[in-house]
Amino acid sequence: MGSSKRIYLFTLPAIFVIGCFFVYPILLSARLSFTDFSGVGLAEWVGWKNYDRFFSRTRYLYSVWITIKFTLVVVIAQTMIGLVFATLLHRMPAVRNLCRAVLFTPAMMSCVIVGYVWQFIYSPYSGGLNALLGMIGLEEWQRGWIGDPSTALYALAVAHVWMFAGYTTAIFLVGYANIPRDIEEAGRLDGASSWQRFRHLELPLLAPSFTVNIILSTIGTLKTFELPFIMTRGGPDRATQTLSLEIINQLFGNYKFGFASALSIIMLIIVIAVAVLQNTWLRGREDNQ
Repeated sequence: MGSSKRIYLFTLPAIFVIGCFFVYPILLSARLSFTDFSGVGLAEWVGWKNYDRFFSRTRYLYSVWITIKFTLVVVIAQTMIGLVFATLLHRMPAVRNLCRAVLFTPAMMSCVIVGYVWQFIYSPYSGGLNALLGMIGLEEWQRGWIGDPSTALYALAVAHVWMFAGYTTAIFLVGYANIPRDIEEAGRLDGASSWQRFRHLELPLLAPSFTVNIILSTIGTLKTFELPFIMTRGGPDRATQTLSLEIINQLFGNYKFGFASALSIIMLIIVIAVAVLQNTWLRGREDNQ
């Protein structure tokens, strides 16, 4: 047997796993999305009715807008915070390993624990955030953070960023480790300040890290449902009703498997489209650096 055929044989287990646990569920969801299946009994073919329902009702389009808004806030904040932490730790090697472990710890915690902890922090009566604002004389800023439609989504974004900023920091630190020392030394010898080295040397060379961070955080945030489900259940007044949470509610709350499958296919299309556009633009940006 030729070496090329032997290599293809080694890929068969991976192809089998991908086919069973990735391709087949997608195809099954696509088929169910054209039915009114409720989890039991026979599924009746309804054609494009589920998709027409999505596009004809404002509440579902609004959930897409909430998802996009939440993703924009999280990705921008998480990327900037991770970059700041990574830059500081790159310049402080003595505490780098300790701080990296501390920053990465929240990402290792269960989303359920994180959700309940931040739910307590945001509590309007006994929460730590309002207590802190009262201690420093900012009582007028106190409010029910996840009970107010104007702040609930941003409160969730803060919890999400707190949990995953360590991932972003770690990826940027890998990017810093790949920067040749000769370039940094040349910048110092030329008399460039720390800001000038960051702006003109380090930032362009971190372009691959930006690509990885932005794509991963965007995909992860677009499909997140754990924190909104635990902390707000999509409220108040649907202010945190993301598309993923809508899928869960339709599936396990209303037992509309067909419609939930249609929403899942729509989410898959959105995630793929956003990932492809981001990858194309960011890879082009890398080539232009």
